[in-house]
Amino acid sequence: MNKGKFEITNDTRIIRHKLPARLSHWFLVISFFLTMFTGVAFFFPDFAWLTEILGTPQLARAIHPFTGILMFIAFVFLCSLYWHHNIPEKNDIRWAKGMLEVLKGNEHAVADNGKYNLGQKMLFWTLILAMFTLMGSGIIMWRQYFSHHFSIPVLRIAILLHSVCAFMLFTGILVHMYMAFWVKGSIRGVVEGWVTVRWAKKHHPKWYREEVLPELEKDVVREEKGEKTKVIFKKFS
Repeated sequence: MNKGKFEITNDTRIIRHKLPARLSHWFLVISFFLTMFTGVAFFFPDFAWLTEILGTPQLARAIHPFTGILMFIAFVFLCSLYWHHNIPEKNDIRWAKGMLEVLKGNEHAVADNGKYNLGQKMLFWTLILAMFTLMGSGIIMWRQYFSHHFSIPVLRIAILLHSVCAFMLFTGILVHMYMAFWVKGSIRGVVEGWVTVRWAKKHHPKWYREEVLPELEKDVVREEKGEKTKVIFKKFS
């Protein structure tokens, strides 16, 4: 496609994740690992040495709930940005039916994904369930402030739910990390914020066709007028 002086090619860089989302994402990553390391150390004595990351076991136990709250806040902010992209739709059935080809790396041949595919959407809602349950059960278990308001049976249920959801969250994050490294270009999208038109066409063609391309065409006009573009990524814009 060629309009005037600016040409849209497969190598054109387009914005995948804006700066606020990227900063929130990496803040979430940091708080997740701080919370995870201390949590694992509390549940498994063989990993007690992980508490030394925060100084002492006593300090780690005191900080753990607060890093969990920070993780929850960052997660809620990300959810507010992306929840509308993660609503399952009829078109997602194609991804599920072509699961074998997806696993072979031929996702583009069997699915017409929006900004996120069905697998990403399922992970998103699983993490929401795990995160909110962790927050609720964690407050009940918080000995310094709240646990004395609850009965022993309630505390035991809270501990069980906290453990199960912590495992769900950890497993979900591992899957998320694996998929990010498996799909070449995904890491760059969340670090630098951009992907190429070629990447978008291959992995999320519906998103590119319905959301990105119309804005790209408008950006061509903006570029010619010397105005700021909205989708075309410029490192120093």
